[in-house]
Order: sequence, then structure tokens, then C-alpha cells
Amino acid sequence: MPADEGIEKAAILLISLGEERAAEVLKHLGPREVQKIGHAMAALRSVPRTRVETVLDDFHKSAGESAAVHIDTDAYIRSVLTKALGDDKASNLISRILQGGDTAGIEGLKWMDAPTVADLIKNEHPQIIATILVHLEHDHSSEILNQFTERLRNDVVLRIATLEGIQPTALKELNEVMLRILSGSSNLKKAAMGGVRPVAEILNFMGTANETSVLDAIREYDPDLAQKILDEMFVFENLLDLEDRSIQLLLREIQSDSLILAMKGASPELREKIFKNMSQRAAEMLREDLEARGPVRVSEVEAEQKEILKIVRRLADEGQIVLGGAGGEQMI
Repeated sequence: MPADEGIEKAAILLISLGEERAAEVLKHLGPREVQKIGHAMAALRSVPRTRVETVLDDFHKSAGESAAVHIDTDAYIRSVLTKALGDDKASNLISRILQGGDTAGIEGLKWMDAPTVADLIKNEHPQIIATILVHLEHDHSSEILNQFTERLRNDVVLRIATLEGIQPTALKELNEVMLRILSGSSNLKKAAMGGVRPVAEILNFMGTANETSVLDAIREYDPDLAQKILDEMFVFENLLDLEDRSIQLLLREIQSDSLILAMKGASPELREKIFKNMSQRAAEMLREDLEARGPVRVSEVEAEQKEILKIVRRLADEGQIVLGGAGGEQMI
């Protein structure tokens, strides 16, 4: 499938920039953009000089002197993507881009709406569905899960949470189901996908009712696993997403020593948010205490942050504060 004009222009520009600069640009793009531009670059073998000049003019660059751009695009793409993404991230993407450019299967699913994808895969084995969903964007996976029955949704999420990796044999089965879009080579490394963090990020995009149902089902199976997912769903830096009123309510519940320790590991942005929700005198005293406090063990900081997050969850359960990020269901 040919790239649209914008994607093709981006591909020509990156090839014209050279490997180092192209790699720097790719570092700032998301996986979907890298995927599409990578396919477009792979499709380019020779570009007329006039086409290069037009593209460079569009981006206010000067055109090269050669009559055409001739390049070993396979080697170029391998080098650029590896420099931009590192060996591990680039290897899987490179194999997908350079092995025929087939956009069926999982790559095709990435560009379909959630109801369509859900209808296509809902009758597959839940383990196959889980394996497919960990390859998609987290918000996309969440929308797809919301299309399933409660029983299937809970089963699939539990399988994602307990998925430690994808074996080559599992990838082979996935290939057969999804039109052989992924390599079935016995030399494939175990892909580090699945686990607590992807589930937490998927649930962050899910509506409150479905999120609660899923977590309850996981809690029945393994209470510790459910708690680990909860811990990942709202971390200390997420306090940045709270409204000022919620921060003020939270500060009333925290002892000053606890706050000082927790803030030793906070970003400058979060520190400023907390300072601005205190009185000027209290903020000045806190700044002084933070500067006066010497080095602190990371374990102590993390332990204190977890205690504060327990207070956050209690206040949220009581309806006193609102936690953002859960699929738009943010009003209590």
C-alpha cells in the first residue's frame, strides 16, 4: 500500500538528511509514525532530483547537487532505526518493515477502529487475544477490551497481567491466526511484552465501571497482583494531574516529615505544584527543610511516596478527590 503524500515527503526528507540527523528526528516520533515512515523509506529506491528539491523547499532546506538519490535503503533503515531506538526496539521493527511490507495481521489491526478489531478477534482463544493486544497501542487495546463481554474482558486482562513473555511457538500460532504478519522463526527471542505495567496503562484508559470489574476479577485470582497493578496505575508523579483543590486536601492529611522525604524524589514540576498549593510561609519552610535535608536512600523515598499514595487512594474512595487518567471517567 503506497504511503500518502505527507508520509512519502517525510521519508524523502529523512533520507536526504543523512543517518545521524534522521536518527535524531525519529527519536521524537511515536511508534506509529516511525512504522509508517519506515515503510515509506523502504519503498524508496531512487528519487528524482526535482522531487528532492520540492520536498526540501517545503521544509525550507537547500536541495542536494546529485541528479537523484540512490541509496541502499535496507542498510540505511537498519542503521537509522538502530541509532534512534537502540538494538532491542529496532530489531523487531526492522524485521517487520523489511520482510515484504505486508500490512495484514497485527499491523493492519493498528489502523482499524476498536469495534472492527474486537469483532475480528473476539472468537479467538483468550491467550491469542492477549498476545495480540500487547502488540497494539495501550489506548487502542483498552477500547477493544471495552467491546468484549465482561467475562472475556476479565479473562484477557488477567492473561496479559500474567504474560511474562511470548515464546516463538506462541508467535507462530499468532502468525497463523493473523496471516503470518510476525516471523515464526525458531531463532526469535522471547519478546518482553505483557506484565503489570501494560495492564496498568491499558486500564488507565478504560472507563471506571469496566476497570473496577477487571480489578475485582484479578483480585479474586491473586490479591497481590491486583495491588501491583493498582500501584502502577497511579504513581507519585501522577499527583501532577490532580486539581489544586485535591492537592490542598491531600496536604492536610500528610505529616511534614513524610512530605519532605517523598519530595526528595519528586520532579521540579511536581515540587512547584505542591509549593503553590501551600501558604507562602509554609512553602518557604518546606523549601528550606528540603535543602537542609541531606542525602536520603531511594528506598526510604519510595516507601514514603507509597504511604502518601495510600492516602490518595483513600481520599479517592471517599469521593473527596478525583483521580485523572481513567478513560475520561474522572468525575465523582
